[in-house]
Amino acid sequence: MPIADPSADELSLLQDEAVLFTRELIRIDTTNFGGNDPATWGKGETEAADYVVGKLREVGLSPEVHESAPGRPSVFVRLPGEDRERGGLILHGHLDVVPARAEDWSADPFGAEIRDGMIYGRGAVDMKDMVGMLLALARHLSRAGQVPPRDLLFAFFADEENRGIWGSEWIVEHHPEIFAGMSEAISEVGGYSITLPEKETGEDVRAYVLQTAEKGLIWGRLRATGRAGHGSVPNDENAIVRLARAITAIDAHVFPIEFVASVRALFDGVTEITGIGWDEEDIASFLPLLGGARQFVSGTLSDSANLTMLDAGYKGNVIPQTAEATFDARFLPGHQEDLLSLLEELTGEHVEVVVDDIGNSVDSPRTGPLVDVMTRSIQAEDPGSRVLPYCLSGGTDNKPLSRELGIIGYGFAPLQLPKDLDFAPLFHGVDERVPVDAVRFGARVLLRLARDC
Repeated sequence: MPIADPSADELSLLQDEAVLFTRELIRIDTTNFGGNDPATWGKGETEAADYVVGKLREVGLSPEVHESAPGRPSVFVRLPGEDRERGGLILHGHLDVVPARAEDWSADPFGAEIRDGMIYGRGAVDMKDMVGMLLALARHLSRAGQVPPRDLLFAFFADEENRGIWGSEWIVEHHPEIFAGMSEAISEVGGYSITLPEKETGEDVRAYVLQTAEKGLIWGRLRATGRAGHGSVPNDENAIVRLARAITAIDAHVFPIEFVASVRALFDGVTEITGIGWDEEDIASFLPLLGGARQFVSGTLSDSANLTMLDAGYKGNVIPQTAEATFDARFLPGHQEDLLSLLEELTGEHVEVVVDDIGNSVDSPRTGPLVDVMTRSIQAEDPGSRVLPYCLSGGTDNKPLSRELGIIGYGFAPLQLPKDLDFAPLFHGVDERVPVDAVRFGARVLLRLARDC
């Protein structure tokens, strides 16, 4: 039968489970150090996947598990919809998290402590809150025996924090049949609120930023070559010096600001709400209006390239023949080839740009039936709020779904946040945390979306 309004008890259980699952998943240390060596990343992802599978089976669902390598499982369960001919919707999250140094935190990063109404822990916003909400939603729909308007595929990926190489990337390549009939997807880093002053009344109004675009990424190394020699002998072909010059050239480069369509749409929407205009020549004065989204948005105003690691030499009195630096470069939609060419130009003839991985940019439609559904779902729970598009400076598992399968992806992990919460820095940050009430809110919004999608 179609999805009906839940009873008070059913709705309370949905929200309670979303909070419980978020906390219990945080307590499973799924730290991803990169690579695929079990000695470095442990078995946390397996434990988390087993947890998800167990919770799905409790309510009669039959999830399937695909393991790209020992300890790298991803979990999937499909709920058939009323109209099997319509393109289905993927609701996906990832089970892994980035490392956390306990000594830097005020709480145990894997303790899921609740303090001042906030759940503290690594993964609280990236993204075990969304995984908890999705798991609670799948269980609610199964318990109620209700059929969504179209097929829903719940996906819980491994390895997103390593660019999905052993998670979404591997699954898309080796098991594309899982996504048969799917046309759209929602995942992380969108749907959260910022608070703006309304131009007519001056009163606060919440705007929920819907992620409709993502920058692409280029991960790689600068490899400088030169002439090896004794540390006491002059050397004008020193690989370390050549590498240093390349690093300096990249660091000194000023990337021009460009306002892509999703960024312009966000700024125009903020102006419509606040009456405060934005100036291309002085965008810095406008950005503070964006509150908790400011850092993400700031990262979408230009391409970027940052040096992240160094590797050179093997003895103090030996000039090495090679030296390397790892870089993380991000490009706006449509800028991939331009950024690659620029890196080659800046590094010079004695430094090779070695590309290890490229993640595509994403640029999804800012209007359409699914955007309308997401907007209605938010506004039903927060009347008078607005929904605005934005571009994410990072990346999500929407990338391979978009590139390889043509699935349109959005960031929609709905959270109603306090006005003063600086949200973006919590991602990969110290004392990562999410409001309990925001998780409960998100569970309600996602249920509305499942009923209306």
